[in-house]
Amino acid sequence: MWYDLLDIQRRLAKAFIDAALTVSGLDGAQWGTAGAPRAARDWLIRSTCAFETAPPFAIKAVHSNGKYLPVEESIADEMPVGTLRKFTRSSCVADPPGTRPIILCAPLAGHHAVMLRETVETLLERCNVVYITDWADAHDVPLEAGPLPLTDYVHALERFICTVRAGGAPAHVVAVCQACVPALAACSLLASNGTPPFASVSLLGGPIDTRLHPTSVDRFASAQPLRWFHDRVIDEVPPPYAGAGRRVYPGFMQQVAILAAHPARQLDLEARYWTNWLGGNLHDAQTALRSLNEYAAVLDMGERYFLDMLSVVFHEHLLARGMWVIDGRCVDPRVLDQVPLCTIEGDRDDITGAGQTHCAHALCHAPGAPGHRRVTIDQCDHYDLFTGPRWHDAVHPELCSFWRAIACDSEAKAAPAASIR
Repeated sequence: MWYDLLDIQRRLAKAFIDAALTVSGLDGAQWGTAGAPRAARDWLIRSTCAFETAPPFAIKAVHSNGKYLPVEESIADEMPVGTLRKFTRSSCVADPPGTRPIILCAPLAGHHAVMLRETVETLLERCNVVYITDWADAHDVPLEAGPLPLTDYVHALERFICTVRAGGAPAHVVAVCQACVPALAACSLLASNGTPPFASVSLLGGPIDTRLHPTSVDRFASAQPLRWFHDRVIDEVPPPYAGAGRRVYPGFMQQVAILAAHPARQLDLEARYWTNWLGGNLHDAQTALRSLNEYAAVLDMGERYFLDMLSVVFHEHLLARGMWVIDGRCVDPRVLDQVPLCTIEGDRDDITGAGQTHCAHALCHAPGAPGHRRVTIDQCDHYDLFTGPRWHDAVHPELCSFWRAIACDSEAKAAPAASIR
């Protein structure tokens, strides 16, 4: 198995560079003091997928309204497939009227959820409470937890959304990339039971219908039969991992695919890091290093989840065709016709084609319903939708405007009732 061989190589590479730092006396030194050896170690760990655990979110504080407010991280709920992390900003500053908590649905598409650290940090500048789904690395999930199909992740999102609702006001649901598919399914199933336990749904660059303007990723995924992927990219987790024996799409294979599809992004992140480090700007170098490590932190996806996503999204288009059935329940987005919906796409997105996310409005059969919004961001690629300047300058302001409009609409509806009393 390739997994065994490459895992041994990763462990040896990490042990070698750690030993070199110990021999040089730099193993306990500060990051800047260690110089080239520690920089080489960081590069080696990234390039060989040798992270023992994903980098932590470590959001200590956020800057809001001219103040630095401390942030506390906790676990709100936990399941075998993942954890619902809760970030709570200092309560000394009140949220604007009508502000609700936000649950950020991270994609399970190769990267750990920590890649959305910047997204969480930005959202906390506006609101006191932000949740994020932190999906488990499949090599850490014991076989007793089951085969981890896509339906497990839909169920997890249903539970996590209800967990947030039980803790207070209904949240704004925000889904990114591939998470848009299970998130829209979970919201549809929850809404079919009565009053939705969430305030709105926002979808960012999600492949709701990959038949529309298919990208090279869509064409490749749909052109190969599922058996092709089963035979070529699936491997078995070796000991000593907790998930030993589980069949997975390994993280090291995903890293190769990610680098091949987006070499410019990797080169830009590396250039930013090394330019600052060699120029002696250690603060910016550390910031760039954190971004690099977050981007390089990949995980194993369970075989069933991986093949289910290929089947549901790229081969059979079950959500877009209204034919997705989960445990006997039909996923019908039309039940969301009165739920405010915002879809955001980037005009330069080469992963999710034009219209693939905006089509959610047609699926919900409410093109003229109040509170609905579709936005296409200029000069914006896929990653710009949740990180970098376009996220800060264009995408996040659009989300905030959308949420303010919902709050104003709620206040307007509540005003007549209050006057009657």
